[in-house]
Amino acid sequence: MKMTRRSRMILIAFLGIMSAMAPLATDMYLPALPELSAEFSASTSATQLTLTMTLLGMAVGQIFLGPLSDMYGRKRPLFAGMVAFALVSAGCFYASSIEPFLALRFLQGFAGASGLVISRAIARDVAEGVELTRFMAILMLVNGLAPILAPVAGGQILAFSSWRIIFAVLAVIGVLLAVWTLKTRETLAKEERQKNMAASFHAFPALLRDRYFFGHCLVQCFVFASFFSYIAGSSFVFQNIYGISAQGYSLIFGGIGTGLFLVGGLPARLAGHVKDVTMLKASLLVSLVGSSLLLAAFLTGFAPLALVIVLLFITIVPLSVMGTASFSLALSRQGRNAGAASALIGFFSMALGGVMMPLVGIAGDATAIPMAGLMLAGYTLGALVFYRRVKNG
Repeated sequence: MKMTRRSRMILIAFLGIMSAMAPLATDMYLPALPELSAEFSASTSATQLTLTMTLLGMAVGQIFLGPLSDMYGRKRPLFAGMVAFALVSAGCFYASSIEPFLALRFLQGFAGASGLVISRAIARDVAEGVELTRFMAILMLVNGLAPILAPVAGGQILAFSSWRIIFAVLAVIGVLLAVWTLKTRETLAKEERQKNMAASFHAFPALLRDRYFFGHCLVQCFVFASFFSYIAGSSFVFQNIYGISAQGYSLIFGGIGTGLFLVGGLPARLAGHVKDVTMLKASLLVSLVGSSLLLAAFLTGFAPLALVIVLLFITIVPLSVMGTASFSLALSRQGRNAGAASALIGFFSMALGGVMMPLVGIAGDATAIPMAGLMLAGYTLGALVFYRRVKNG
């Protein structure tokens, strides 16, 4: 699809914001987790389960919404998803106990999955090869603003109001994105669409039998499990162990997010000069070293606040390079099944992370060892899969 420079930049901004639905739905209310736990009289693990339900909703939603976009085009499912996201976010605002809130968070994740999976499929519709890598890198760069702005915005909202206002803001964002979707062009031509949902679902077994593609699914599965362990545990680690305020925590989280944003521009600059597989390998190894040192610091008791922040920065920031390189490599071999392929990668990147989140708090909110241990385990498994299934294509 030919695009002018202006239309390309508008599309990148649109897709970046759409793919940011995951961090918006999770990161914006991270500073409020202790407050929410107190209001609902819920344990640390039960509170972290609200993050799990969102991720599981996103994982399951992508499995259905990716193939749906292969059948009906990208625009209609995306619009419906944003409308549903706005309505469910409003429901979260009125939740009176932890049980209905958990159900609503699952539905919020399911609806928000439309932005995640369809934005990647649209990227594959309009670009391929080195251009796809650059497109995905810029997309990740725009998307990288969310982890910076979302927790900071959430922390500031908590300074003068309650966690419920955060979900009111998310509802408004859903409405605005639904309107923007109506003004966006369809990128999947009718002749390139699947005839029915079954045809799209039939692509799943073939994709899972593809050793190379499934290798990328597993890499995404393990590294994002590490990332979501950090998301689930960091607010309790900084606020309960180190005594940082919600506003202070949001600034620390946003600072690490700034690193994600800045490093996210590297793949676009290196595309065509450094192979995607090389970028993926280097980023995995840096995170593996960082997570090893982080766990060692907590186990030995030598974990001053400044050191923990530095080690988390080293561990988390390479994720933006991993995501770009792995997504680009995995989708480069897919054509009309881009929606189904994107759905599977998205499912694997969310599912295990959702399961890991309650485990972060299993030992209570006064220890950081479970968080660090799970992060190291994820990066270790991701590196092993890379060397066995991905490295040599």
